[in-house]
Amino acid sequence: MTEPPEIQTVKIVVTGPFSSGKTSLIQSISEIDVVSTEGVTAESKTTIAMDFGRLTVQDDDLYLYLFGTPGARRFDWEILSTPLMIEGFLGIIFVVDSARPETFREARAILNQILIHTDVPFVIAANKQDQPGAWSHRDVGVWLLRGYAEHVPVLPCVATDPVAARRVLLELCYEALRQMDGE
Repeated sequence: MTEPPEIQTVKIVVTGPFSSGKTSLIQSISEIDVVSTEGVTAESKTTIAMDFGRLTVQDDDLYLYLFGTPGARRFDWEILSTPLMIEGFLGIIFVVDSARPETFREARAILNQILIHTDVPFVIAANKQDQPGAWSHRDVGVWLLRGYAEHVPVLPCVATDPVAARRVLLELCYEALRQMDGE
């Protein structure tokens, strides 16, 4: 009798400014109902703790755990350096609302916190590309990454589209492999 394969888990953090589409992205690719911690503000819904979703890869041998952070700069990025998060931590999907350039300054401040507290691979999802006035993903990347590592992948995205959301997730996996190979 053969032993069942050991299930591996990989953790991915989905983060970005308030109302950028983090929960929508997780909902688009999660195979389970997303454990959402959204609360209602005067303007809209917002994540008040962490969202959680899951995607199974390789015939149930690998689970991708998706953790969505609140979209506020007050989020404690040091949580990402705890032993519980470090083990199996693949990287970060950073979601930006490309139709609201007034949020870019906040996005850059959050990005700065990420770079201070972790050196894991990350990609940027320039979300809401389907909305009028959205900046191109290239322009979003130029604005956010000037002075940082310009090699970070910036992808066009519509977080509610499962194909686009999976493309962003796949690019994060490729970015992690590139970094493991020392590129």
